[in-house]
Parts: sequence; C-alpha cells; structure tokens
Amino acid sequence: MIGTAVGQARGPARTGPESETAAGGPPRSKLLLAVLVLLTGVTLALGFVNKDRCTGPGFDDAGRSVPDYDIRIDRDVCYSDIQHLWLGRDIDQHVFPYVDGDITPEGQLVGGSVEYPVLTGLLIWVGALGAGTDAEFLLGSALLMAPFGLATGWLLGRLSGWRALLWAIGPPLVLYAFHNWDLPAVACAVGAVFAVHGWRTERPLRQRATVAAVLLGLGFAFKLYPGAFVVPLVLHVLTRGGAGAERAVLDWRGALRVSMAAGLTAVLVNLPFAIAGYEGWRASVTFQQLRKVDITTNSIWFWGFRPESDPDNVAFQELVSWLSPTLVLVSFVLAVAVGWWRWRRDGVYPWIGVSAAMLCGFLLLHKVHSPQYTLWLLPFFVLLRVPWTVVGAYLLADLAIGIGIFRWFYAIKVGAGFDIFTGFSAQAVAIGVWGRAALLIVLFVLFLKVPETVPRAREPAVATAT
Repeated sequence: MIGTAVGQARGPARTGPESETAAGGPPRSKLLLAVLVLLTGVTLALGFVNKDRCTGPGFDDAGRSVPDYDIRIDRDVCYSDIQHLWLGRDIDQHVFPYVDGDITPEGQLVGGSVEYPVLTGLLIWVGALGAGTDAEFLLGSALLMAPFGLATGWLLGRLSGWRALLWAIGPPLVLYAFHNWDLPAVACAVGAVFAVHGWRTERPLRQRATVAAVLLGLGFAFKLYPGAFVVPLVLHVLTRGGAGAERAVLDWRGALRVSMAAGLTAVLVNLPFAIAGYEGWRASVTFQQLRKVDITTNSIWFWGFRPESDPDNVAFQELVSWLSPTLVLVSFVLAVAVGWWRWRRDGVYPWIGVSAAMLCGFLLLHKVHSPQYTLWLLPFFVLLRVPWTVVGAYLLADLAIGIGIFRWFYAIKVGAGFDIFTGFSAQAVAIGVWGRAALLIVLFVLFLKVPETVPRAREPAVATAT
C-alpha cells in the first residue's frame, strides 16, 4: 500500500532510463528570445566595430593595415588575434591548415599550421578565403562566428530566461567576441547543456546526453576546453540525472555510450588531418607545450614568480610546464569528487556546476590566461545562480586586465627607460590578474554549491515495496 500511495501521489510509477525525459518547463516567450537575440546582435556589432578600429585606412603589400599598426593595436585597445595572425601563419597565402605544416626547433609554426585545434584551423582558413587584407580577414571571420554568438544568446534564453542578458549585453562580448575564435566553442558547450536540460523531447536522458557529448566533442575540436565537461556529463548520466540514488541502478551502459560518443566525435574530426599531415597536425600541440610563461600570458605564474618567470629561466619554465597541468588535473579531480559527494547527499550529480568549477581550475592554474577566456566562463554566470555581486566583481577585474594589458604594452613600447611594473596600466593589469585569481577560487566553491537556473529533468516516480 505504501508503494501504491507513493505512485498515486507522484503519478504513474516508472523506473529506468525510459522514464527520464527533459522537463523543458514552459517554453520561453518568443518576445524574450527575440529581444535576447536582437541585443546579442547589437553587442556583436559593437564588438566588431571595436576591433575594426585597428584596420586600415591603408594597407601595405602584404595586406597589413597602415600606418602605425603595431602602435595602434595597443594604444587604442583594439587588438585582435584574428587581425594580427593574418601574417605569420600563411593565412594570407590561403594555405590549407596542417596538411603541409610543421614547427621549427625554435617553436615557429610554418606551412599552414596554426596553434589551434583543427576545427578552428578550418574556420580560420574559410574566413580568409577571398580576403586580401587583414581587415577583410577580420570581417570574414566575424561573419562566420556571429551566428555562433547569436545561437548562444538564444540557447541561454531558452535555458535561463532574462538572466541571459548577461551574455547579450555583457562587456566581455564587446571586448572579446572577435578577439579570437572562441564563439564556436562556447556555442558547443552551451548547446550541450541545452540538449540535456532544454530540449523539449520525450527522449531519455542517455539519448539527450549523447547529443550533448557529440557537441562537446566538436567543442574540443574548436578549443579543447569543452572536452573536459564530458567527465561530469558521463557521471550525470551514470547516476540517471537524479533518477537513481542507489548504486544498484547506475546506468553504466548510458555512461559508456556518452563517453564513446564524445571520444569518437573528437577522433573522427581530427583523424583526417592527422592522416593527411601528422607533423602539421601535431605542431599545434607542440606549440602550446613549448609556450613559455612571459609578459603576454597574464597568469599567476608570471605575476607571482617575478623575476623567476623570465622566459630565459629554463629551470623555472620546465617546472611550470609540468606543475601547471598537474595542478589543473588535481582541480578537476577535486571538482568531480565534490560533485559525487553532492550526488550522494542530494541525489543529483551537478554536472553543470562541476563543469564550471573545472573551468575555474583551468583558468586559475594554466600557464596562459588570455583575456578572451572570460567568454568561456560567462555562460556559467547565466546557467548557475551566482550572486550578482560576485559576477560584477569578476567583470570589473576582467575590464581591468582586458583594457589595462594593451595600455601597458603601449606604455612599454613608447616609454623606454622606466620601470615597466610601476606605471598605472601595469597596476591595472596586476589588479586584474590577482582580482580575477581570487574570484576564481571563490567561484570554484560557489559553482559547486549554488543551484542551476536551467529546467530540471522530470524525475520518475519512486515505487516503494511493501
């Protein structure tokens, strides 16, 4: 009778993965989504205008903007990797990436290799088609990536409602939307969350999560970091999204299916490039391994270990080369373990929060922390109920470094003879680096505690035996 009563109170008792369907909640209003997409489009346009200030008005024989390109990019805070890498990677020569590429003993990429995963390399090549100047390359790349930014705004609106305004009108989108090629990877990560929590379908969790895993595999082929989120996703599926709180009902088959989907996606995308030109494909990984901690990395490793962090200090550089990734992995394990503890306590493995915490560990401990990485973190401020005071503080720290770093480079270029670490712009960068680092520690904890803003999956009724 107890089992019958529970079943009647909660609806028809169903167990097993077949009953795990996406809740989706009430559909977000079309007006809300239209406003979010429109505002995202306006912000993206402002982001392009911001970067386009560095192009032209004239161009030299190589298609580089003149005059004073090297000064303007820092002085006017309009630098972008997209425009800058028009030269130096054979992009201006329209060489297909990786196939004939390589890396020199000095760490110089040649023959079409770029320092990014293969889908980003392909995106770079397509963006350069028909371009004869760095301005045309910037425009072509922006047109290719803008749909990913718009899609991210729409997906976040479907998942979290008006909170998605943080993406649509946030300063990071103006500063970094077209700073590098990050928007596709961000869209893949958010799309994975949508597949699990926002997709209005009766498909079971393991099927929705398989789609999410494919998206994370594609994200890995754009910018690597979404691949880390496969682990918490697999554990979310293993624990049936909260449908089974006992070890006896763990969904091992679903977890295996999800992990294989992500792995096969990553392999199938990379394999053609590895076969066609292994040295060129491998060069992108080697480049990152050889990268040194220096004034351009914006990390705690440079600012916390001066003057040891001199690029010529071989012993220090070798130490960081293994210590940094080791500590990143430790932070991943800690986040995953806390998530498991949360599941044992609450009955739901918080895969979104664990993913966000893992990202914090990477951003804090990796030897490179480029300004545009804020775009990776921004959706988690929408998907998780982080206090607005913390969000605001992080965005302020990000502004300090996002603007200060280029003004600092400009001061170094034109102010020979002064202590480069005592000027106002240098102090702004230091505040940004340490403020951001402290907040990443706070966020690591908060992400593992705060509730999600996404729809919760409908849990099956629990039948209790008499």
